[in-house]
Order: sequence, then structure tokens, then C-alpha cells
Amino acid sequence: MTQANFADARLLVVGGAGFVGSNLVRQLLEQDPREIVIVDNLLSSDISNVPDDPRVRFVLGSITDDRILRALPEDLDFAWHLACYHGNQSSIADPFADHENNTLTSLKLFDRLKDIRSLKKVVYAAAGCAVAEKTFGTATATTEDAPVSLYHDSPYSISKLIGELYGNYFWGRYGMPLVKARFQNVFGPREILGAGRWRGTVHTVWRNVTPTFIWKALNREALPLDNGGNASRDFIFVEDMARGLIACARNGKPGEVYNLASGVETTIGDLAATINQATGNPTPVDLRPARDWDHSGKRFGSTEKSRRELGFAAEVSVREGIEKTVAWTRANRATIERCMAQHAYNMARV
Repeated sequence: MTQANFADARLLVVGGAGFVGSNLVRQLLEQDPREIVIVDNLLSSDISNVPDDPRVRFVLGSITDDRILRALPEDLDFAWHLACYHGNQSSIADPFADHENNTLTSLKLFDRLKDIRSLKKVVYAAAGCAVAEKTFGTATATTEDAPVSLYHDSPYSISKLIGELYGNYFWGRYGMPLVKARFQNVFGPREILGAGRWRGTVHTVWRNVTPTFIWKALNREALPLDNGGNASRDFIFVEDMARGLIACARNGKPGEVYNLASGVETTIGDLAATINQATGNPTPVDLRPARDWDHSGKRFGSTEKSRRELGFAAEVSVREGIEKTVAWTRANRATIERCMAQHAYNMARV
């Protein structure tokens, strides 16, 4: 086995049926691994995202399940921890479910992985939003050493930080080779609206802004712009994110944290305009007030450290990524409609 390309490696991707995880798995398969073990409870993902490949072994269930943890191979070479309770607003609606699927997943997985001595890297999906400055003024690039506040907008943000803290502990105490990858706003193919089980709110269906806007635009609906679309984010295409996660495993230094970002600040208003143009949607946008819970108005991530130490830089622009995602959405309309339809009864009740 060579570390450079994961050839003949045994890999673990927790949350591998999800949006980011499934794109990562597809890129890892190009590296000719011996086996990729996917563990996913399909809480917010769909089985259609799991590749039909003899090198992929899919385990249905939560990584908090002791039976699943005990059955993990003792000769794992690399692991990626991408499992989470999807979304800030779902975590606000049910902090206990967030704790079960964000905090406990990290603690129990890290406690198991600390004993697997063959591991070369463990990559944890951290959250850039948890350390970004809370501002509606002029944003500056959030660096990896930005100060961390003790005041947060959602349980999701809190639990993702706790995952970093537990990771630091298991690295310092047991030498687990943890690398932390701080996500910005990922978008692209395989983010399926309505995938998984009902989680108590409409955000089971209406997820991140990009797939929601694309679906509504394709259906000639008005795109809702909270706070008039003035908020900004750092949008990174999912194939770039998967490359960044691989770079973390290849080149990341254990104990360190790296932003996986485009470094480009895009307002939600500009995102909506790009999507409306790509889909030919003529309907004017729907201007709305700011969300009462969200104080993170403008933000984007610094790319200097990841470029310097990982050799990673995002390659796909927002416009190009939107065009690819619109094409994927059109081609996969039946799957998306199936996943959305399973929540029709609950959506009508909320």
C-alpha cells in the first residue's frame, strides 16, 4: 500500500451515504482501495448515494452502536468522520437528537479508533461556522486560529466544536492521528432534498440554500431571501471538498486544523441571481426579514494554510458548480421527488 494514492488501503467513511460522503467515496474508489467501509444510518441520506461496487461494504446503522464499533476492521488505514445531525435549524428544533447524532458519534467513534494502531490519519468534518465572526458588517477571512466564542446560535455549532475538542483530547492523550477539516458551505450533486427520515421540521425537506433554491427555481418559484439576501457565505463545490478531505488524509498534520474553503465571499442575493439565470427562472425573488436565530451574517474562509500545507485549492467556481448541480438535479428529479414525497403528510401538518 502507498499512502499517496490509497492503493490497496482499507478505508472507513462514517456518513458515507450522505452528500459529501458519497462524493468522497467515489473519488476514493478511483484510488483503487482494497475496501471502503461505509457506516450510515440514513437519517438524512438516501441509499441511492451508495455506489454499487464490490469494494464498498455498506453497514446500515449509527456509529454509536457498540456492535458496529466492535465490528470495525482492526487494520484500517484511513478514516473520515462525516456523520452529523444535518443542519442548524434541525438542531434547534431537537437538541437531544443533535447530541445523539453529532456529539456522541464523535466521542464513541474516537474512543474506538484510538485502539486501531494501523490508522495513518483520521479526518474529522468540523464546521467553519462555529468559529466565524458574528457580523453583518464587512467580513474578513476566517483563519484556522480565529478565537472561539462560548456563545453560539445552534446546538449544531456547539456539537461540532465539541467534536474538535474530543478529537484534540484523543490525539493528545492516545496519539490518534486526527486532522480537523473545517467545512465552509458545500454544494453540488447528491444533496437530495427530503432524503432520510422525518426530523420534526420542514428542514427535513428544505435543506441547505443551494439545493433548495435550485429546486424552487426549476419549478419557477420565488427564491426566498432572508435579510434581503445580504448575508454572505463561502460556497465550495462538493468535488473540491472531497479533494480537500483526501488532501487532509494525505498531507495533513495530526493535531492540526485546516479550512476547506473557496476563499470567495458570495452573497445569498448573488447566489439566487446565478441560480435563476442557470435555470431560466423568471420569477422575482421573495425578500424576507433576517432569521431570528442566525447572527452569522457575512463570512468566508481563509485558504492560506490549506494551500500551503495541504497543497489544496478549490478549482470550481460558484457559477460552474451551479450549472453542474442544476444538470444533476434535472437528471435526478425522480429520486428527489421520491424522497420529498415520503414527508408529504408531516409537511402538511407543520
